[in-house]
Amino acid sequence: MRPSWPPSPRVRRSWWSTTSSRAGTPTPRSTGHRLPVDLAFADVRPEDYQALVIPGGRAPEYIRTDPDVARIVHHFFERGLPVGTICHGPQVPAALGLLRGRTTAAFPPLRADMEMAGATFVDAPDVVDGAMVSCRGWPDLPEWSRAFMRVLEGANVSL
Repeated sequence: MRPSWPPSPRVRRSWWSTTSSRAGTPTPRSTGHRLPVDLAFADVRPEDYQALVIPGGRAPEYIRTDPDVARIVHHFFERGLPVGTICHGPQVPAALGLLRGRTTAAFPPLRADMEMAGATFVDAPDVVDGAMVSCRGWPDLPEWSRAFMRVLEGANVSL
């Protein structure tokens, strides 16, 4: 079985609650798993959350230009709150200029994109840069999940 969305259950098992969000309409070419969505990006109040996970797949390519996504992502980066990115997820903070001077993993073909965004690309399963944890893709999720949980546990946030 392909572990395509274990971060959410792993986080829930550690007594954190999760919320899933998306734009008002499905992402183009969304032919993979359909996951339930709790609220639209426009309805997200980032101050109500203590961490952010940007999963991969094709969605980051499309959501990175959404103004509500920019508002949400900026909130977490500006406050140094935990941000997890998986696979293509770093495309979002890269498009917003938030990876300059940072170290990140990403889906390996995105190396040039990450470097053009000013990031140092690392081909590893669990790259931690401050409160940001990134990985190359779903096969890295066990290592990424452990690293992200350590960042959550060490962050100055309450359960």
